Amino acid sequence: MNSSVSPPVPEDLDVSKLPGHVAIIMDGNGRWAKKRLMNRIKGHQAGAETVRRIVRTSREIGIPLLTLYAFSTENWQRPEIEVATLMSLLKKFLDTERNEMIENNIRLNAIGQIEKLPEDVRISLKRTMDLTEKNEGMILNLALSYGGRAEIVDMVKAIAGKARDCKMDPDSITPEIVADHLYTRGMPDPDLLIRTSGEMRISNFLLWQIAYTEIFITDTLWPDFGKDEFVKILIDFQRRERRFGNVG
Repeated sequence: MNSSVSPPVPEDLDVSKLPGHVAIIMDGNGRWAKKRLMNRIKGHQAGAETVRRIVRTSREIGIPLLTLYAFSTENWQRPEIEVATLMSLLKKFLDTERNEMIENNIRLNAIGQIEKLPEDVRISLKRTMDLTEKNEGMILNLALSYGGRAEIVDMVKAIAGKARDCKMDPDSITPEIVADHLYTRGMPDPDLLIRTSGEMRISNFLLWQIAYTEIFITDTLWPDFGKDEFVKILIDFQRRERRFGNVG
């Protein structure tokens, strides 16, 4: 990310109608590399550059909250060398972008089973989160070792434990109470979910939170995803009528 934010906002983008929360399933690094006869690791390295580009664009435009699906619970099943590379790229991102996050008023947050990350990654993650915790310009929310079903199971365990200990009446449980026991407690649900690479599935991402989220699928592979296409998707979002189950 650049150390200074200068927002050249496109004229046809209405900054008063931006989504409050954008979530992105970053998909296609491996296919991007395969198309170029490269190792998958090269795809992940290119994907890391796209992360920087989209975080920068989100901050410039004024997106309040950006959630990136960086590493899923299922990703642990990938080849050991690929997992190690992804963890190394994550640590490098946290270390190299820390100062820019501070200067650009970006607060870093993470959701998922963070305890499963390697110790050196957890140390870098905590350091960056601690140093940016007072920033108010934008929240960058990384989903790490994250799975929607695991999140719901953890939520059920937490609520069941309170009910067992007579700290909560089961009849008093509401959707708001459920949301308050998810990893995303205190955050608004995503207004817009973007998935790159053309795959038509949710992939265990924010299963509770995306009940009424607008979804946009692009065939573009994540390393090729850029500012211009991101802005076009935001403009498309602004043209949609969100009814939340009601009559338009």
